[in-house]
Amino acid sequence: MDMLNLTYTYQLKLTQQQNQTGEAWLLTSRRVWNYALAERKDWYQSRSCRIDACSLRSEYVIPTDAPRPIFASQCKSLTQARKNNPDLNAAHSQMLQQVLRRLEKAFIGMWESGRGFPRFKKQGKMRSLLFPQLGVNPIQGDRVKLPGIGWAKMRLSRPIPEGFIAKQAQLVKRASGWYVMLTLQADVDVPDVMPHGQALGIDLGLKSFLATSAGEEVARPKFFADLQCQLRLLQQRVSRKKLGSNNWRKAQAKVARLHEYIHDTRKDFHLKLAHRLCDQVGMIFADV
Repeated sequence: MDMLNLTYTYQLKLTQQQNQTGEAWLLTSRRVWNYALAERKDWYQSRSCRIDACSLRSEYVIPTDAPRPIFASQCKSLTQARKNNPDLNAAHSQMLQQVLRRLEKAFIGMWESGRGFPRFKKQGKMRSLLFPQLGVNPIQGDRVKLPGIGWAKMRLSRPIPEGFIAKQAQLVKRASGWYVMLTLQADVDVPDVMPHGQALGIDLGLKSFLATSAGEEVARPKFFADLQCQLRLLQQRVSRKKLGSNNWRKAQAKVARLHEYIHDTRKDFHLKLAHRLCDQVGMIFADV
């Protein structure tokens, strides 16, 4: 038996109270990320210069025996801070710990994969909340029970496969509203199928999106180029509004919705094309 994981995304219909809770938790998560990142950055900068050549302008002074902030130590500090901070105490504890875990992964990616130094989150840049554990029977019909938020109605665009159990949920804030990404697990027997059926080779190109060994060429769609004029117009309207005003936020929301529409149409094209190609043949070979 093998463990099979699936991720299904559904749009949520939150109440006004649930929406306010989600917005408040995003703000708290952003503050936790920035505070933990500043703590790590200060520790690194306090050890970035030679002991006999400190900066004349300013210098970080942290004791030499102070350990490097890691996920475990910052989780302990978060537990202590929750006792005196009502905003931290109101947010779900495991959800805040996942923020620190994401920060730890960002540093691991910097060390092992050569990525850049993690950045501070500006307002509106923290858009997701991860709940690593769900209760018993968290899904009933078209409703899902989120920790600390309660039962939320979702648009059940496709049914959940039989035999799968929801293990974790990620709440995502997009321009079009709130979405939940459910991680489903099930123990299944995955058959070891040998290659069979008709073979098809594909090659990605520049002039055309791809060409197949059967002689078919798929034109390259220009989702962004086709809407570039409309996007430029919306961005000009944003620049003419007073920064931080209600009209400025409304204009920003229209720009964000257009970006999301471009992303969704591009993703829809890729999925439908892949589905059509897979239905035609038994094997596909790609030139990478």
